[in-house]
Amino acid sequence: MTSVVTEALTAAPGQTDERVPLSAPSRLMEALLTGGGTLVALPLCHALPALVGWDTAELAVGFLTFHAAHVINDPHFSVTYLLFYRGLKRKLLGAEVPLAQRARYWLAGVLAPLLLAGWALSALLTRSAASLGAMTQAMFLLVGWHYVKQSFGVLTILSARRGYAYSLHERRVLVGHCFAAWAYAWASPLDPGRHVEEKGVVYFTWPHPGWLEQATRAVFLASALVLAVTLARKWHRERRLSLAPLLGFLCGVWIWTVYSGLDPLFVYVIPALHSVQYLYFVWLLKRGEAHAHEGAPAFGRPVATVLGGYAAAAVIAGLLLFHLVPGSLDAALVDRRAARYSDLGPTPWFAALFTFVNLHHYFMDFALWRRENAETRYLRA
Repeated sequence: MTSVVTEALTAAPGQTDERVPLSAPSRLMEALLTGGGTLVALPLCHALPALVGWDTAELAVGFLTFHAAHVINDPHFSVTYLLFYRGLKRKLLGAEVPLAQRARYWLAGVLAPLLLAGWALSALLTRSAASLGAMTQAMFLLVGWHYVKQSFGVLTILSARRGYAYSLHERRVLVGHCFAAWAYAWASPLDPGRHVEEKGVVYFTWPHPGWLEQATRAVFLASALVLAVTLARKWHRERRLSLAPLLGFLCGVWIWTVYSGLDPLFVYVIPALHSVQYLYFVWLLKRGEAHAHEGAPAFGRPVATVLGGYAAAAVIAGLLLFHLVPGSLDAALVDRRAARYSDLGPTPWFAALFTFVNLHHYFMDFALWRRENAETRYLRA
């Protein structure tokens, strides 16, 4: 959910929008699922080594998050394909779809995957670890953008569902803080360039000069000050803030993106928290759509059946994308003995497909979660 969908859901400044109020337990659960769970997971990760020892704690958290990825992290990627490619012909060519949105669908659905697939295949066929490593670094560069934009979407969408609006100026301040956080997170820590290994691929990192870290830190802190002043003025003017969505926003920007190294065990948990946050909004979207079509005149399938089908399809697609397909290709095409002496490692197809899916996921989100996508209206329900 990396792109802006807010104007479709947000009331005009000073106005309210009638919603069915959430119960206190529902509000608490929503807050936990959309970022607030950070305030539970981070202290637990910090305390666990003192209780059971570092080795046991790392083994337990690593084991849990590795296997939980099958039903959390992997489906969060694969469900995007289910959302994006359904009815793609209409999205690409339909006259009722705004021209700018059609251009985004063409970019995310056709051009981006072709270019990414060409990049990955070229790296594999030429056995270029440097090329595949550059693709991996592009993934690391854009993942911060992905995280902060999703955090912005969490704040604005959940606030809008509560009838709470942010003005154009306030949204610009929020987005500015997001981009400043992304830049600082990528530039930090100082990296003069070094050899690293990721998914078996060994490559040389892009240097991060010291001045870039210092400059982006200054911009980030300045943007934080502007944001604090803006929120204080909003509180003074309106006497309320949408606290749970704001918590999700701050956790996503500050703890998941900028200061993700606060605790070495918590690093394992961040992707799961991010994925749960994303899946919650997919659930809201598909639940709203299923409710709208359940009764007359469509008489569609029951809501539980629709949601269960999407969940099962996302898990199966995740297994295919991250395990069965790349595992089969590596087993069939890679000489394991020669791979010991190659910078591509023993699982280059897995590394390539993992990177491809991540990058393509960012592009698809850029097109999906926007007001120009008519399906986002179901987030109101």
